[in-house]
Amino acid sequence: MPGPIRTFRIRSGSAAALEQARAAAGDRDIRLGGGVSTIQQYLRAGLIDELHLAIRPVLLGRGEALFNGIDLPAMGYESVNHVAGDRATHVYLRRRAT
Repeated sequence: MPGPIRTFRIRSGSAAALEQARAAAGDRDIRLGGGVSTIQQYLRAGLIDELHLAIRPVLLGRGEALFNGIDLPAMGYESVNHVAGDRATHVYLRRRAT
């Protein structure tokens, strides 16, 4: 069984941050936290294998569009599952193996 989850912050470029996270995680998954620009940077660089979106119908007003200028199907992503809950719909995307 894997050890406890370690959380740490890295304030460097996406490639350097990923290498540091891989070294710290060993054989465990790496989870990305950040805002829209961080997620877009990793998506555009092809560094995200799976994406879990929790979509909650809340009217927030203006903000950044997560997928603005990103063509997920062209990048090899597909929806592999979705679960509708009482408070949110969960959508799971996975990048096809190349």
